[in-house]
Amino acid sequence: QQKMAEDGEEFIVDKILDKRSRNGKIEYFLSWKGFGPEENTWEPRENLDCPDLIKEFEDNRRKAEKAAKRSASKSSAGSGGEDPAAKKLKQHPTEDARPRGFERGLQPERIIGATDSSGELMFLVKWKGSDEADLVPARQANMKCPQVVIQFYEERLSWHTTSQDEDE
Repeated sequence: QQKMAEDGEEFIVDKILDKRSRNGKIEYFLSWKGFGPEENTWEPRENLDCPDLIKEFEDNRRKAEKAAKRSASKSSAGSGGEDPAAKKLKQHPTEDARPRGFERGLQPERIIGATDSSGELMFLVKWKGSDEADLVPARQANMKCPQVVIQFYEERLSWHTTSQDEDE
């Protein structure tokens, strides 16, 4: 049974192509039966009901890692460089290689918004000198730019007065 249920609809997983960890959750890059490669998606492990495919993928991945380690230890003395095929394994074509968040080395200008859709509070940060904004974990922003975080919350404060307060 290789299915993923979403809003009542069930799709059949054809193959697991890759794996990543996002916000502490394991996600798999899937190809779907009856759909082309442009429809491949990253899905959280808990949404999947295909234990046989996951086991097969993990077993193959372990074998590939062991083989890569053996060939790397043999070739490292000779070539001095990393195997180009190993680089392709590390980064999926749909993944963007550009640095994100504080890794860009830019100063945060302001926080535009916040979300916890990934299970972790994230801030959408606008950077000085850039038109792009990035989602940044709140715990990181709290440490690296506390004044920007405070400004974000202060802008959204609303004071409520009760009729009892007005009488005093």
